[in-house]
Amino acid sequence: MHKDISAKREKEKELVSEMVALYCRKRHGGKKGLCLECTALNTYARKRSDKCPFMENKTFCSNCKVHCYKSEMREEIRTVMRFSGPRMIFRHPVMAVRHVLEVKKEKKRLEMCDET
Repeated sequence: MHKDISAKREKEKELVSEMVALYCRKRHGGKKGLCLECTALNTYARKRSDKCPFMENKTFCSNCKVHCYKSEMREEIRTVMRFSGPRMIFRHPVMAVRHVLEVKKEKKRLEMCDET
C-alpha cells in the first residue's frame, strides 16, 4: 500500500477515535476508556476505514458515494459526529481545523466534478 494512503487512513482512524472518545466521555460519563457500545462503534469505524477501497480519492466517508456502514452503525456514527464535531475545536483544535478545511476542499472538488 502507498505510504500516503496509509498515513491518510491512520489520520482518519485517529480522528474517528477521538470523536468517539469525546462523545463517550460527555454522553456516557466514561472517565477511563470507552463504554462497550462506543468501543464497538469505534472498532467498526476503524475496520471500515481499513477496508475502504476509495481511500486514495476521498477525504471522509460523508463525501463518499458508496456507504459501506450498516444503516444502524451509520446512524450511530452520524450522532457521534454531530455531537463531537463542534466540540473538537476545544479538545483538538489543529485536528478540527484541518478536518473543516479538508471537508470544504473536498465539497468544492466534488461540485466541480458534478458540473463537468
